[in-house]
Amino acid sequence: MELKEVIGRRRSTRFLRPYKPVEREKLQKMLEGARLASFWGNVQALSAVVIERASAPAEVLKALPTGTAIGGFQFRLAPVVIVWVLDWARVEEQGRRLHELVDAGALGIDPEKSHAYMDETLIPFFQAATDAIKQGGLTEVDCGQGIAQATLVAFEEGLGTCLIGCPSDRKLRRALGLPDTVKVLVLQTVGYPAEDPEAGGQRPRLPFEQRFSLNRWGEPFPRDEKVVQDLVGAKMIRPTAPLPYRRDELRWLQEQYGLSEVFGDEVPGIVGEMMEAAQAASGS
Repeated sequence: MELKEVIGRRRSTRFLRPYKPVEREKLQKMLEGARLASFWGNVQALSAVVIERASAPAEVLKALPTGTAIGGFQFRLAPVVIVWVLDWARVEEQGRRLHELVDAGALGIDPEKSHAYMDETLIPFFQAATDAIKQGGLTEVDCGQGIAQATLVAFEEGLGTCLIGCPSDRKLRRALGLPDTVKVLVLQTVGYPAEDPEAGGQRPRLPFEQRFSLNRWGEPFPRDEKVVQDLVGAKMIRPTAPLPYRRDELRWLQEQYGLSEVFGDEVPGIVGEMMEAAQAASGS
């Protein structure tokens, strides 16, 4: 499958086959993709814990969230859940990473002068700006680049994935043994899709002109219809949802997974879990 087709079909796959395990080779390829992603200052703060249902300890599986308003069943059925995290301790090591870039020929022309500049000027600057860096969001953005690359690899390997927030991560952190420097970013379910690759069609999106500007905010970037048609021909823009068969497909999936017809009916369980975590935190 070509990358352009992978991008065009890259939609959240909420319905996975619980009985079909994911080969570790494919999981490794996802992690390799994330590892090689670009990162500011080369700090590489993105890490992950892969929870493999077939081999994970019972206490780890029990620590997975109750669910979310868009389908807690995913945590219960997914063969693999990847817990993507940001390790702020890596930011503290940025000086070392910058020196590595000099040695690799990625920064500076003269190595000796560049190393001296790093020690005397650039590294002290970044150290003084550490708090501002943590508040700025760039680190999270670069973590997102790594997760996106892992997701593209997953789809290229024939897998389905869905990124899901974790409103309360207290139990999960404890079960995984995460250090205090680590921030849980998002959980990603991984497995083989139980639904058609089209997943019912392209989900609704705001108009192009409403999201992208040229030179000034609110002045729409001109959208060339020929470019749109080229992307349609390359299968990077897919038919819009819902496709004619989608309702029948959802009924079939409901029967297979024993799902409710109501969106968001897991919210009471989520709220209860969050309150329990808040009470535990206040008592600690």
